[in-house]
Amino acid sequence: MNKVFVIGAGGVSSVAIHKMAMNKNDFNKIILASRTIKKCKNIKEQIKQKFNLDIVIEELDADNSFFVGKLLKKHTPNLVVNLALPYQDLAIMEACLKENVHYLDTANYESKDNAKFEYKWQWDLHKNFYNNNLMALLGCGFDPGVTNVFTAYTKKHFLDKIEFLDILDCNGGDHGQPFATNFNPEINIREITAKSRYYLYGKWIKGKPLSKKINFDFPEIGKKNMYLMYHEELESLVKHYPEIKRARFWMTFGDKYLNYLDVINKIGMSSIMPVNHKGMKIIPLEFLKEILPDPGSLGKSTKGKTCIGTIITGKKNDKEKTFYTFNICDHEECFKEVNSQAISYTTGVPAMIGSMLILNKVWFKKGVWNLEQLDPDPFMKLLTMNGLPYQIIELKTKINF
Repeated sequence: MNKVFVIGAGGVSSVAIHKMAMNKNDFNKIILASRTIKKCKNIKEQIKQKFNLDIVIEELDADNSFFVGKLLKKHTPNLVVNLALPYQDLAIMEACLKENVHYLDTANYESKDNAKFEYKWQWDLHKNFYNNNLMALLGCGFDPGVTNVFTAYTKKHFLDKIEFLDILDCNGGDHGQPFATNFNPEINIREITAKSRYYLYGKWIKGKPLSKKINFDFPEIGKKNMYLMYHEELESLVKHYPEIKRARFWMTFGDKYLNYLDVINKIGMSSIMPVNHKGMKIIPLEFLKEILPDPGSLGKSTKGKTCIGTIITGKKNDKEKTFYTFNICDHEECFKEVNSQAISYTTGVPAMIGSMLILNKVWFKKGVWNLEQLDPDPFMKLLTMNGLPYQIIELKTKINF
């Protein structure tokens, strides 16, 4: 029996569980656990109403490895799908090792007290997972996740080597709110306000947050300003494709969003340093998260499309070639299908696909892995089958930006 234990009950988790329910032959039993049991109940009711399927729900503080392990011992799942906060990755992985359970997440570990995210802490557990005959799959969302698979697929089928990699993430949607984030506000704002960083000829080049802007014409969306950022998949991709000369990540933002973000920064609301408030220590960014709209509530009002993909230039038989691989996702269509906007959809569907491949032993390697280290073909096939079709275009010339 394929039994999966999902941690976290936000928008991504809701999508992943909807998709698991649609593929119930591959997911025979679903257990959902979260600190917020009310959100679990809401998802449980939706799944029962739509699919006449009962999922099991539990209340869980995933910060504590002991409590995670206690529930894993109770339910004995084959796989933990960690869709909670990245602060909790190591505690959950520790519980998986103790209770002999495979592991998957969508975002790499980040210390709660320091806005620095990297794979080192999780890569260091490779030997532990290997020796326990367990698999841990890291970053199985869209970016990271699908973008890693797009890179592996391009290399496998179209290029002998990759030289230049650009990852482009465009959200052309509008949710109608003055200011809101499309996923967890705390994680989103920490990520966006971090220094930019890109890889160039073996070195990491740092810069001020969002200081480099390029206007790009996205398929089915049009021209948008995109900004240079650091994103975690760059770290794994340049490690596993050492021939890469330059690797960058770009994300689009509207002027209104950036104006609000600038004010939030200037008044200190993006800070993760505790401040005294009426005799209590509070973290401004955590407080801000509580008063901003819940990303899970944005699906009903969001219109427009996302376009996320890779532009890769490399050599094939000593000739330079460039390929643009991308997915376009419609916010309103996502809501019709799974009551969610496209940002959650594009992360939740790949998490389900990765889980399916591990459970069915299509993808199975002992140890800790990133997606580009595995065969991209079965994943790409399942993308199209599960609502995220992709396009591959060979560009006539290398794009210079």
